Amino acid sequence: MTAHIIDGKAFAAGLGDRIAAGAAAFADKTGRAPGLAVVLVGSDPASEIYVRSKGLMARKLGMESFEHSLPAETTQDTLMSLIAELNANEAVDGILVQLPLPDHLDSLQVIEAIDPAKDVDGLHPLSAGYLASGLPGLVSCTPLGCLMLLKDQLGSLCGLDAIVVGRSILVGKPMAQLLLAENCTVTMAHSRTADLAEKVGKADIVVAAVGRAEMIKGDWIKDGATVIDVGTSRVIRDGKKYLVGDVDFAAASEKARAITPVPGGVGPMTIMTLMHNTLIAAYRRKTYPVPELGA
Repeated sequence: MTAHIIDGKAFAAGLGDRIAAGAAAFADKTGRAPGLAVVLVGSDPASEIYVRSKGLMARKLGMESFEHSLPAETTQDTLMSLIAELNANEAVDGILVQLPLPDHLDSLQVIEAIDPAKDVDGLHPLSAGYLASGLPGLVSCTPLGCLMLLKDQLGSLCGLDAIVVGRSILVGKPMAQLLLAENCTVTMAHSRTADLAEKVGKADIVVAAVGRAEMIKGDWIKDGATVIDVGTSRVIRDGKKYLVGDVDFAAASEKARAITPVPGGVGPMTIMTLMHNTLIAAYRRKTYPVPELGA
């Protein structure tokens, strides 16, 4: 068996078309575009590129982008004041604070200060609680993108055995909740799970989000499983740098039904689901019916 390669870039492009249509309809109703505010503290080059790409994508899809770049020495009080201003700004529908923050800042306090209705990163404790309770809320972007790719590949996920390898609040925990909501039987695993290979080998769906290069071997994968690889690690081979995932892609491709590549799989979905969440937040804040975006 040779796995179908899941093209996250192509799926994200189609989702973007639907988001752009929804943003235009919102602007027609309200006289303004949906607004996303992104806050960056410090000058980490990778974060700067990521924030810039978010702004470019927002504008491309017909949204307003409010970008706030603060110096690394910004105080907690200054950052909290900015969050309060963005919460009160009616032109802002979504707020994202780029993580990680400098060490002297309290990330949890900042996340908790964001209005849950504008929490497009899905990290507020209330957002996590809504997800766990099956209530409408905003869901962390990366796991939401993974779910979209899975449903596009498999249709109904009802009754399937799934394993999530990784337990972070960014991906692993919300991913497990999303799969439970789709009526999967879910195993939560991590780098210290006993007999991990055996557990992975029983799963129809494998979501790898542990952050260790090629930790999940190809011969662990069940024949015909669908593999979603969230991990990204840089490795050096023969003097060259490569970006790889948590799964041994070449070997797993011989057993899986479908698999995401790294790069080009989950990555393109993360920014697009941020745009998705911003549009959803805009409609909900106005109590308008939320458009069908294929989530």
